[in-house]
Amino acid sequence: MNRQPAPCGTWRSPVTASLTAGKTVTLSSVAVSGDTMLWLERRPSEKGRTALVAWCEGAEPRDVTPHDVDVATRVHEYGGGAFAVAGRAIVFSNRRDGGVYLLDLDGAAEPRRLALAEGMRYASFAFAPDGQCVYAVREDHRGEGEPLDTLVAISLHDAPETIIAQGADFYSTPTPSPDGTHLAWIEWDHPAMPWTSSRLCVMRLDDPHSRKVLAGGNASATGKPESLTEPQWADEQTLFAISDQGGWWTLWRFVLAGGEPQPVCEVEAEIGQPHWVFGQRSYSLLPDGRILALAVKAGQTQMLMLMLTPGDASGYDVTPVTMGLPEQCPLPFGDRFAWLDGSSDRAASVVVGAPGQTPRVLRAATSLPFGKDDIALPESVEFPLADGAVGQAFFYPPTSAQYCVPEGELPPMIVTAHGGPTARASEGFSFKVQWWTSRGFAVLDVNYSGSTGFGRAYRERLDGQWGVRDVEDCIAAASSMAASGRIDPKRIVIRGSSAGGLTVLSALASSDIFAAGASLYGVTDLRTLAEETHKFEARYLDSLVGPWPETEAVYRARSPLFMADRIQVPVLFLQGLDDAVVPPEQARSMVAALKQNGIACPLVEFVGEGHGFRGEDTLRRAFQIELAFYGRVFGFDPADVHLPEEDEAVLDGAFGS
Repeated sequence: MNRQPAPCGTWRSPVTASLTAGKTVTLSSVAVSGDTMLWLERRPSEKGRTALVAWCEGAEPRDVTPHDVDVATRVHEYGGGAFAVAGRAIVFSNRRDGGVYLLDLDGAAEPRRLALAEGMRYASFAFAPDGQCVYAVREDHRGEGEPLDTLVAISLHDAPETIIAQGADFYSTPTPSPDGTHLAWIEWDHPAMPWTSSRLCVMRLDDPHSRKVLAGGNASATGKPESLTEPQWADEQTLFAISDQGGWWTLWRFVLAGGEPQPVCEVEAEIGQPHWVFGQRSYSLLPDGRILALAVKAGQTQMLMLMLTPGDASGYDVTPVTMGLPEQCPLPFGDRFAWLDGSSDRAASVVVGAPGQTPRVLRAATSLPFGKDDIALPESVEFPLADGAVGQAFFYPPTSAQYCVPEGELPPMIVTAHGGPTARASEGFSFKVQWWTSRGFAVLDVNYSGSTGFGRAYRERLDGQWGVRDVEDCIAAASSMAASGRIDPKRIVIRGSSAGGLTVLSALASSDIFAAGASLYGVTDLRTLAEETHKFEARYLDSLVGPWPETEAVYRARSPLFMADRIQVPVLFLQGLDDAVVPPEQARSMVAALKQNGIACPLVEFVGEGHGFRGEDTLRRAFQIELAFYGRVFGFDPADVHLPEEDEAVLDGAFGS
């Protein structure tokens, strides 16, 4: 192929701002009911509204919710678990009014309101087997102080809601047994996060005093903190759940009749993920007794099939299977499986298929107007950490069907620090990567200490060390790639959102390896975050930094706001004005401090945006602003950037143009 050499950053890319913003939907939450598949589509072109879509063989996908409905929830602020389906009945949360509605899958009538009270939010729905109610997590914002979590039963027949469980700070995943006699769920209390310490509980529904902790808390077999998640019933007496008691999230079996919980399999891989949102699914119990599991090993995704070991009633043999790159564990769908595939070489898509076969795409996040020669593929790279441990990242080289890096030039590199910080960089296709690689940038997506997919010990490396080890690891990753000779060591920038924004700013203050940085709704003052953030994360920093306010001095020392005088390179800030997680004042204070030192620090604020950008115009502007910012830093003129005058004025003002 005849690629033309052109300076990095100036390549004309098929990954346009309109493609990444307006024509790309966010797909999630695949579900199955009989012969019908359902999923959610968040559409930037509809101001970030999320629609529920259904498909069955012989028909085209169709919206099942009206155009004025936004199927989403803000329980625990991050939401998820916004709908459930059983037979032809659907229950969903409408983000626009906070109400819970019942809808017929066949569209026989308009949605009927089941619950709508000012100040209430609902999520994590599960139908009772008899179809008389749905169980849900209810978050009550009507009183003063923190909202109250309860588990409730919402009648489908206009009866009052019933409180099933209360008293814990947080609840998740109410799961009725097949015969409807028991309810299992996950709960936890401050200062724990669900991935540090939680409890698996079960209760007879006819006896509110029968609540029993099956695992976690005082029931932990090791006496150490235990994270539990994703309960699923195999039958009336057998319950599966994910536990990290052995150091890795993996499957365990619990029998109500008694006996010790038993691990289903022991693999050094994570079958499970941090509970940031409701509705996660890391395994599927199949009708024939097998278990399909989604695992992450060394940061990379793999599918495992667990089959009962012959002659052993409790043991399972583990066999890897090929099923693309699911974002959640596939569900059985007739003689096939249904899942959301996030493979590295194509946009995310809802698919049906079977192991070892090419899946059939039902809906793609977008139609890519370019081929695989324009798509950068991830390379898993390792790098040494300061204490002798090993870090992991995904490296993406500049990739284009039309251009190549000129002889004598090395490409600039963008280091990405993921959010959370309890999260991970994955190898799935991402426009946030392809936007840069198709323009001549390399990208390094870092799984720093604290990332998931590497076992509990790696997560705990960040305990008390946020703003230290994540920063050291990103610097070490950048230094390793600079030494490799594959990128220009003088043209490395670092970007990150939310928690990743703190890592960005702290890295800029700690090292001169970065030529610039970009913080998207990033944390700048840990003290303010500890005092003002929402309930779900109100004590998150106790483990990441230290108890608040007893260790206020540490909070101050780790806050980028108080190391602004050490930042000597340009920094871009992008911020939503409706952000309840990291309020706008965090960015404004940091910008004011940098300006005192004469640092170029453009700040662009977006009306109507919260923590994470949803709207088409916002996404389009944000991509182009950041590209134009790097153009100012490195002195190149990027192609296809068309900024509104007010955004150009912000950059001009910051750089003195």
